[in-house]
Amino acid sequence: MGREVRWERMFPDELEAAFAEAPVLYIPYGLCEPHGPQNTLGLDALKAHAICRRAAEAGGGIVAPPDYWHIHEVGHYAAWARREVGEVARKWLTAVPPWIHFKNVCYHIRAAEQIGFRAVILFTGHYGPNWQDLKTLCDLIQPRVRARLHGLPDFEANLPGFDADGQSSGDHAGRIETSLLWSLEPACVDPGRLPPLPLEPAGEAGRYFAMGRDAFQASRRIGDRMVADEVAFLAAKSAELLAEYDRAPEPEGPRLQTFEDVERFWAEAVAPVMATFKSMDGYAEITDEVAAIPADSVWKASATGPLRS
Repeated sequence: MGREVRWERMFPDELEAAFAEAPVLYIPYGLCEPHGPQNTLGLDALKAHAICRRAAEAGGGIVAPPDYWHIHEVGHYAAWARREVGEVARKWLTAVPPWIHFKNVCYHIRAAEQIGFRAVILFTGHYGPNWQDLKTLCDLIQPRVRARLHGLPDFEANLPGFDADGQSSGDHAGRIETSLLWSLEPACVDPGRLPPLPLEPAGEAGRYFAMGRDAFQASRRIGDRMVADEVAFLAAKSAELLAEYDRAPEPEGPRLQTFEDVERFWAEAVAPVMATFKSMDGYAEITDEVAAIPADSVWKASATGPLRS
């Protein structure tokens, strides 16, 4: 184990020393949600936080506490959950709507800017299209802050060739995510809980608690290789962002320094385009897939509704 880089576990003098060495902030995001019977529900944030921690240990920086409250239950997320999780008595989700999550992200960036971080890496372990919206939000905020921003999903940090097929995209509780968690938090993966083979065909029963059907191919060795790739990518990205900081122009308009600044920015720049965010697909404008959710489904109530931002 390397030096302490987790903000919440550092003493003031340790924070100051780490900041002086590399004023980089990693902000990990995730969600508690079903990830198959073999993985604990906090997989998304657990892997994001652990990868950020290793990247900061390798290349410098400070890791913010993970944010476990993320997007689910709305639009196509609800349709996916009905299909992959099924009708359950308890959802076990730490879910908030997109406009809550992304406003919180704005406040996170505001805190980083106020402290004086020069680079901020926003790293999400939760998938669906929310990572595309994270990039959009960073683009909207960047002119208002001096810190260099970079938002990405963890699979974007995987370099080609981590496995025999050379794929580097993410999955859900399948070979990739299970392997990553196995490497990072081995106590949170129990392959003995995998269902017996052969599996029944995929359908709407949600029999396997949203498990990827290739989860049986997961291994800690595969996870180790992916983690090494992601750590190298993030350490290099942090150095790149720090170099960009010295060349960056001064922010346009008021910087995000106060709560009022964030609220004004949100009202002027984000709220008017919130309905176009990918995370809103099927919510603001109902798609056939979302409309097909039965009225008595546990996933119906929050699937659609008026946009509130």
